[in-house]
Amino acid sequence: MQHLRSIGAFALVAALCMTFDGAKAFDQTKYPDWKGQWRRAENGAVKYDTSKPQRGQQAPLTPEYQAVFEANLRDQDEGGQGVDPTYTCLSPGMPRIMNMYEPMEIVITPDTTHILTQHIHDARRIFTDGREFPADEEPTFAGYSIGKWVDTDGDGRYDELLIETRSLRNPRVYDGTGIPFHEDGQTIIKERIYPDKSNPNAIYDEVTSYDHALTRPWTVTKKYVRSLDPRPFWRETVCAEANPHVEIARQGYMISADGFLMPVKKNQPPPDLRYFKQTQK
Repeated sequence: MQHLRSIGAFALVAALCMTFDGAKAFDQTKYPDWKGQWRRAENGAVKYDTSKPQRGQQAPLTPEYQAVFEANLRDQDEGGQGVDPTYTCLSPGMPRIMNMYEPMEIVITPDTTHILTQHIHDARRIFTDGREFPADEEPTFAGYSIGKWVDTDGDGRYDELLIETRSLRNPRVYDGTGIPFHEDGQTIIKERIYPDKSNPNAIYDEVTSYDHALTRPWTVTKKYVRSLDPRPFWRETVCAEANPHVEIARQGYMISADGFLMPVKKNQPPPDLRYFKQTQK
């Protein structure tokens, strides 16, 4: 019995040593210093392509989806939401997550890089352990992301993260203007996140969308800047809190300040009240 205890104790020590050795194997100095709080560099309205006006994004849409987009804009001009589903607090999904409505934190581990943000359900998990895409992954708004670290200048330290994201769930749009994705759900997003060589407090995300609603791949580059505050404030954002928007039978309505259902567009009919007892006049 004593012999068995000794063997068990030795096995436990060996396992702990292996764990500690594994922990030491992750050399943080080989990865970029992206600690801290990162915000989108531009001020004002959130745009997908930050280099262009909000309603002048020039997305290379097919004629069919250009018509969908224009109808969506007309609905927004009348007070509706168009095809943008996020007004009921659905996640914006990829690649709209990277518009960065709230600050993000980048956490690098040996096998996974996490992009954390407090906006709705926008946290991302990017696997960097060499795995392949699963064949039957259930689609999600953030999608399934696989990344690869690259040392572009041969100095022994990674300086770029290449990412591919698949298994994306609909409905999604690129930004608040309602630029649509194809309904087939076959979108692939590729990213290249890299530093500003002249500014350690700036990084870029080159995002390319492959989607059947586009006539060609669409590439935009986003810039993020790091807060210089050593203890930055992280605000909790709860979309559902005090959200006046509701959707009934695929029609958007609002709750007024005094708690009653109200239209959002001129001459909008009320919802079907067949399941409510009608007031007799």
